[in-house]
This record gives sequence, structure tokens and C-alpha cells, in this order.
Amino acid sequence: MKKLRALLLIVLAVSTVFAETPGSAPDTKLSPAERSIAQANRLIDKNPKNFEAYNALALALSRRARETSDVHYYALAEEALKKSFAVEPDNFDGARIHVWLLLGKHEFATALDEGKKLSKRMPDDVMTYGFLTDANVELGNYDDAEKAAQMMLDLRPGNLPALTRAAYLRELFGDAEGALELMNMALESTPPSEVEDAAWILSQIGHLQIAMGKPVEAEQSLQKALTLFPGYHYGLGNLAKVRIWEKRYDEAIALLEQRCQAAPHAENLFDLAGALQLAGRTEDAQRAFAEFEKKSLMESNRADNSNRELIFYYADYAHEPVKALEVATRELSRRHDVYTLDAYAWALHLNGQDREARRQIEAALAVGVHDTKLIRHAGEIALAAGDPVAAKVYLHRVAESNTADSEPAKIVLARISPAEVQP
Repeated sequence: MKKLRALLLIVLAVSTVFAETPGSAPDTKLSPAERSIAQANRLIDKNPKNFEAYNALALALSRRARETSDVHYYALAEEALKKSFAVEPDNFDGARIHVWLLLGKHEFATALDEGKKLSKRMPDDVMTYGFLTDANVELGNYDDAEKAAQMMLDLRPGNLPALTRAAYLRELFGDAEGALELMNMALESTPPSEVEDAAWILSQIGHLQIAMGKPVEAEQSLQKALTLFPGYHYGLGNLAKVRIWEKRYDEAIALLEQRCQAAPHAENLFDLAGALQLAGRTEDAQRAFAEFEKKSLMESNRADNSNRELIFYYADYAHEPVKALEVATRELSRRHDVYTLDAYAWALHLNGQDREARRQIEAALAVGVHDTKLIRHAGEIALAAGDPVAAKVYLHRVAESNTADSEPAKIVLARISPAEVQP
């Protein structure tokens, strides 16, 4: 189950419909999603024919999937939704939650189709446009995603789910400062009781601050997230990136091991293996990479996969470029977002197909994204394609970024002789 970004804050606007009943005291030992699950089950116990209660349960289980990164909750949510439809076939709220589940399972093309159908049924539903935003982002349809996010804001100015989506689009379009401002607005709009929502937003703020070369600010945001929601897997992963930037590899490994225990997914294991490699623990890294490859291959043909990590494993660690390109080609058939284009371009480059690699990486850059790893790849591809001038421009941007990619960019820059870039 991938980072976040596909699982944006849509649940907050919907879940308020199913708030605690008057006079009931929430159990502070439970997470927000667990409290919602308990409340929905109480409603079902009172009336097993209450389809709205089954919808509430499905939504709460989906929230629990995000809290824990445990995809098992999606299956439970689907079962709850089936019961809702058995009582009230094709009820709108149930159909809307069904699209949310499709997004959670990374079935983006189907989610887009179903979201369009919902929009025709109820053209002024804010959250339907949220689904259209999410699906279009993951498929690489950025113009359509921007239009859908703007419609959310037009229908209900300043609503929290629209702010988080607008922030992610700002990031993709290269406006990290604007994205950070919108995320802070979303944080201010989050009710104090929604601690997981706040932790998620703080984790995304930390991610943005890392990308902007501000590790001190990122640490502050991520520590707040982990204080609000201890052991939160998104916070742990981003805090580990700060530790890697600081070359405090043992601490990064400890954080990533904790994340793997909480969320034992292949992509999390890939990050752990990379940190072990950086720490010089070669044998441990090899074992972790072997376990990652095994897990990743088992899910490679599913929609919810770790194919991008698998591509970079074959490309940068296993040095099997043919396998990298095979996986990249398969993943490109599903989605055309900037990060998939980057992985595909890198695999093409390592297979000597630099002209096509450059076309793909420049298509990704045309969106406006300022991801230093992607820009570094663009520099190395341009250099291999015989354009050292463009390569130097790209690599200088990364070298001056104060991010984890700065040093690798400087190493490549040092290989470009002054004579190569003379007019």
C-alpha cells in the first residue's frame, strides 16, 4: 500500500455524519477509527437493517486501514458495504465509499470510471470531485485532477479535503511553498479529536520540508505527528529520511524497523534495506533486499503493488536492468504519473535507450515537479544522451538543494569536463 498520497483526507468530511451519540463518552484508549468502528457496530446492533450504519462501519474500517497500513481492513470494509447494499441497493453513500475503497486498493482506472458515474448522479457532491482528483493524479491526468480539485473549492471554499488535494497538486506543479501553506491551513482546520488526521497532515508537512531541504523543521513536524499518534507509520518513515540526511543511519534503521513491524509491506522493507546498505551492513542489507524482492514479486501483478521500488531495486542494487525495464513497462500500462514515468525512464536509461528515456523524463518534468531524485535522473539521462549542457543545469539544481540527492549529483557533475560544456 503506497504512501500516502493516494489516501488523502477524504474521510473527515464524511465521518462527521456518524459522530458519537449525545451523552456517549469516547474511549480515549481507542484510535479515532477504532472509536468509529465501535460506534457503527453499536448502531448495527440496535438495527441490523440500518444501511447507513454499515456505511459508517465500512468508512471507519477504511480509516483504520490508513491508521495501521493494514490492507486487511479494506476486505472487512467491503464486507460491510455488501451488507449496506443488501439492505438498500446502490445507495449513494455506499457507492461513494466503494470508490474510496477502490482508491485505497490502487484500482485507479476503475475508481475514475465509478467516480464519473457518481458525479452524474449528484453533480454538486464535493467528495466525488475529491475521488476524481485522486484517481486522475495517480493516472497522470493532471489537468483533469486540477479541475476536479478546483470544483471542490468552488462548491465549498476552504473545505479540508480540498485543501489537502490542492496542496499535493501544488507540490507536483513545483510550488512547495504553496503546498506547505495549504497543508498548514488544513492542519488548523482539523478538529482536536481527529489525532490521526492531524498526524497524517503533519507527516505530509514533514515530507514537504524534507523536499525543501529543511530537515530541522521537518523533524519538528514529524515529532509532533508521532506525539499525537505514537508509532504512526507515515511519521516514522519520514523521520527516518531526516536521519538518513543527517547520516545517522543506525537511528534511521531503528525507525524503519519499527515501521516494518507496524506495516510489514514490501516497499517499507525496501527502504529498510537501503538504509542498511548506507550503514555498511552489507549482509543484513542483502537479506532484507532478498526478502523485499520475494514479497514484491508476489504482488507485482496486483494493482496495489511495490513495482516502483522493485524497478529501482533491479536498477540500482541488483544491477539487472532488463528486469527493471520489464517491471517498468508493466507498471506504465497501469498509470502515467510523474513517479512512474521517472522509474520507466531510469530503466530505459540503464538499458541504453537514452533517447526514449529522455523523452519520458522530460514528460514528467513538464508537469513542474521539483523532486530532486527525478531531476538527478534527468541530469544523468541527458548526459548519457549526449547533452552535457542540459545535464549540468539539472545536476546543479540538485547539488544546491541541500537534500539527500545533493551528494550523488555532485559526483556526477565532477565527471563533466569543462570542455564538454563549452559553446
